[in-house]
Amino acid sequence: MTDGITLTCTACGRTNRIPADRLGAGPKCGACGAPLADGRVHELDAATHDNAVARDGLPILIDYWAPWCGPCRMMAPEFEKAARALAPAVRLAKLNTEDHPEVAARAGIRGIPALVLYRGGREVGRLTGARPAAQIADFVRQELARA
Repeated sequence: MTDGITLTCTACGRTNRIPADRLGAGPKCGACGAPLADGRVHELDAATHDNAVARDGLPILIDYWAPWCGPCRMMAPEFEKAARALAPAVRLAKLNTEDHPEVAARAGIRGIPALVLYRGGREVGRLTGARPAAQIADFVRQELARA
């Protein structure tokens, strides 16, 4: 029997436990059927953000952004490319700081775009400013190698 990994569904917020060896097979949420590690960037609400950061068994890179931020919008396609490159070992998600300022404040976000990498319930790296996909992926790999 393989070890299980806990993943928060970004669609419904439910916690799922999946076998680690099935991560690359496209696991889906047991409650709503949404994909759990599909290499796409998903928008988080406050509760899903907190659950994923605290409980997920995979590292998660969160892009703290706002719709009025030009660099945030420019970086969005690059963040999507990085998500595909890092899947299924790392999940990438976005949190709209305009809709959830309390979460951004708790995360210590002072400027956007801000990328924060979490692993095992704690922050392991932070990168600010718009970046190309390759730099985002390299940042994640370097931080995870150190952690």
